[in-house]
Amino acid sequence: MKTKTTYLQMFLPPVIEISAPRNDVKISKVDNLTVEFYRCLYQQIGSSFYWVDRLLMQEKELLTIIHHELVDVLVITVADEPWGYAELDRRQAGEIELAYFGLIPKATGQGLGKYILNHVLRTAWSLRPQRVWVHTCDLDHPAALPNYLKAGFKIYDEVVNDQWIPD
Repeated sequence: MKTKTTYLQMFLPPVIEISAPRNDVKISKVDNLTVEFYRCLYQQIGSSFYWVDRLLMQEKELLTIIHHELVDVLVITVADEPWGYAELDRRQAGEIELAYFGLIPKATGQGLGKYILNHVLRTAWSLRPQRVWVHTCDLDHPAALPNYLKAGFKIYDEVVNDQWIPD
């Protein structure tokens, strides 16, 4: 299947700080995640959007990434229940990739996405990179690209590729 991937970047932190839409939202850096927990959350978020890469990865390879000292996994909880996560990859000097960002389906439509994205970007910029970047494709949630643009990202490339879609 042909899909378009859009690459976005920002060179300055967000100007506006967005308030939490509810009081029971927590965003916490979690070290030493288990593969089972990570994949469970990944699958809950991405199953509708054909996220499969991290499910197909060997456990050792995935652990090498998520336990790397320059990879931060921020888990979003609402009422102490995991509702999403963001993964900040700092392995490339001077930049941070927002490698993954997503919320479980019941979290959508509550204003959480823009608040959490703002918080995650503020966290990334507190580490003083030269740029923060992300990519999304037309299989992701329809709000992904508009939310990234509203957050301050600018498009720097678009690529159309053949994407394998599992049955």
